[in-house]
Amino acid sequence: MALLPILNYPDPRLRIIAKPIKIVDQTIQTLIADMIETMYDAKGIGLAATQVDQHIQLIVMDLSENGDNPRVFINPKVTPLVDDIKPYEEGCLSVPEVYASVDRPTKVKIEALDKDGKPFEEIAEGLLAVCIQHEMDHLKGIVFVDYLSKLKQTRALDKVRKVVKLREKQSDPVKA
Repeated sequence: MALLPILNYPDPRLRIIAKPIKIVDQTIQTLIADMIETMYDAKGIGLAATQVDQHIQLIVMDLSENGDNPRVFINPKVTPLVDDIKPYEEGCLSVPEVYASVDRPTKVKIEALDKDGKPFEEIAEGLLAVCIQHEMDHLKGIVFVDYLSKLKQTRALDKVRKVVKLREKQSDPVKA
């Protein structure tokens, strides 16, 4: 397994629309394992393949308290089941240390393939509903800050640049 670099907003590769996966083979299995490891290392709860510069319809997620229940969604399709929309505080591994409220449907139906390529369907509410919609946006080339005002987008961009610069300094002792 390997840690994958996570793209940071406003990288244009985050805007590439993901293509469906045709075959769930060993290459996909390795990518799934690497994405799960990367998500855990970054202390995230969800990661879309787009965020690691793989433009295929693949999402990994772990909403468990102990971080021991990874889930995989291949070629996911999400359908809102209610008109009820609520704001949720969201963050993103590609937009480090930025959090903002985004309105999302409260109940959705998920249709996808699991890690073995077997189809499944699930009704999602709460954090799972929010998280799957957030990650689905990545597969469509959308980042959660796109839902914010221009002023908040500018502030988010400034914050990301500062965080990235600080991380680069911390990882390179010569620059520190």
